[in-house]
Amino acid sequence: MFQGASSLNLDAKGRMTVPARHRDALSLQCEGRITLTRHPDGCLLLFPRPTWEAHREKIAAWPIQARDWKRIFLGNASDVEMDGAGRILVAPELRTAVNMQRDVMLLGMGTHFEIWDAARLAENETKAIASGAPDALSNFSF
Repeated sequence: MFQGASSLNLDAKGRMTVPARHRDALSLQCEGRITLTRHPDGCLLLFPRPTWEAHREKIAAWPIQARDWKRIFLGNASDVEMDGAGRILVAPELRTAVNMQRDVMLLGMGTHFEIWDAARLAENETKAIASGAPDALSNFSF
């Protein structure tokens, strides 16, 4: 399970270094084979390839009425390999699609990660807190 937030930087080539604590798990789980795709919330999703492949099959089976969503998830999917230094290349098309700048946040979401432009994530979280918790969380408590 992936969890936790990491503040990272993209280098001049658009590469991101995966933190060591996640790098080891990704190497064991999928030998560094990763898939990135776009999410409509304005971030990228990073999946270990076997996890993505299960999602890909489900998405491909969606009905024709969901073709726009298929394009978002499948049409933007990009297979990448983690190099020996633990870096992955974030394709320019994906960076542009989510307006990703140099400072990024990697958020562990259990089976996958979200990659956000740091400023955009901060803005989204501020809006979420200001609007309050959704009704679906009305019975949630720690």
